[in-house]
Amino acid sequence: MPDIKKDATLDKIISLSKRRGFIFPGSEIYGGLANTYDFGPLGTELKRNLINLWWKTFVTDRSDIYGLDTSVLMSPKVWEASGHTANFTNVMIDCLTCHFRTRADHLIEDAVKDISNVEGKPLEELDKIIKEKEIKCPKCGNRNWTKTRNFNQLFETQIGIITEGKSTAYLRGELAQGMFVDFKQVLDSVHPKLPFGLAQSGKAFRNEITMGKFTFRTLEFDLAEFEYFVKPDDWEKHFEYWKKAMYEFAISLGLPAEKLRWRAHTKEELAHYSKRTEDLEYEFPWGFKEMWGLAYRTDFDLKNHIDKSGVDLRFTDPYTNEKFIPHVIEPTFGLSRLLTIILMNSYYEDIEKQRVIMKFPTTLAPYKVAVFPLVGNKEELSNKAKEIYTTLKKDMSVVLDERGNIGKRYFTQDEIGTPYCVTVDYDTLEDNTVTVRERDTAEQKRVKIDELSKAIK
Repeated sequence: MPDIKKDATLDKIISLSKRRGFIFPGSEIYGGLANTYDFGPLGTELKRNLINLWWKTFVTDRSDIYGLDTSVLMSPKVWEASGHTANFTNVMIDCLTCHFRTRADHLIEDAVKDISNVEGKPLEELDKIIKEKEIKCPKCGNRNWTKTRNFNQLFETQIGIITEGKSTAYLRGELAQGMFVDFKQVLDSVHPKLPFGLAQSGKAFRNEITMGKFTFRTLEFDLAEFEYFVKPDDWEKHFEYWKKAMYEFAISLGLPAEKLRWRAHTKEELAHYSKRTEDLEYEFPWGFKEMWGLAYRTDFDLKNHIDKSGVDLRFTDPYTNEKFIPHVIEPTFGLSRLLTIILMNSYYEDIEKQRVIMKFPTTLAPYKVAVFPLVGNKEELSNKAKEIYTTLKKDMSVVLDERGNIGKRYFTQDEIGTPYCVTVDYDTLEDNTVTVRERDTAEQKRVKIDELSKAIK
């Protein structure tokens, strides 16, 4: 068993992600665009595996949740009705000396050790804390701040090609509104019974003020969430159910229980649509911060869309014919942020051999198996390896690696998190067996080729 330790700093994760093709800085050849990232070949596979696992867990394997894929662009009336054009804000502050701009709550939380959360507090109170604590600009060190002010996070865009005829629209800041707007069409088409959910995953956009910390907070990010519609009197029961289900899903991803905790939002911190919200937080190197959120949105959204659109979005009980507006429990999973967490949680260093091992859960690993032909001039080894690669690829994601010596190839596959390596050697041509090496223990054993797929599964 190798002597390994967990030593995942953010700098190490960023370096590994770029070096091995997980995550790249956005627009890098033009100097980059702050707070944007591209997923490389391995990062794309990792993210796809994560989305597929989430979808299977919460949609495919259940009979009460239906999937949707709604548009990024919607009528601006949607965002007015939902309250986002008026209330979807963060508090901004600028340094008058160096023009550094940041969120005031994050500035305070990072600078003052005995303050963990000030989100939602009045502007006057934030200004007072910054002044009394003599908080300096983290960029230039001066204390020359503007007053705090609200800043809307919705991204505006223009629809139309003629300047005079353009109209303002918004990139979606959350996935929820598409599901609320389609609520009646779902009722009319698939006739679900309460309780039921509408789920989707996809891109969301927020004009974030605070930059940094890799994919923890970005302008464009991947979300997965569902709106679970319930009878008004049953909301607490369903809230507790989904709180437990979210936690169990986190544990199933290999996240350690000691690094997870629930934190309830204060009254000042609650979003305009929420009566109760709790965050499932993860302990990053910079402290416990939100990983996912669980909100009780009451009937706020459906009720407002009824008022603003004039369309009846009530649910009719098929047994009593009673009509009412369902209440909503909303579990939200930030997938871009989760990818950073999974990278950090999977990172290990083998002290003796000076190698990195990414211990991804097998379900998430970009490649499940790497196939190596032994280095040599014998063409039969390469052909046999390609034959095994083609066979395994029917059942799982596989990579064929013919570069360099076997030891370097093992190091490479450990660093990208491949659980199993299969080596084709000269004995393979004689007895039809291969060497299978396990990532986490580095243990090796011979396996017959015709039993290989089953053994790996």
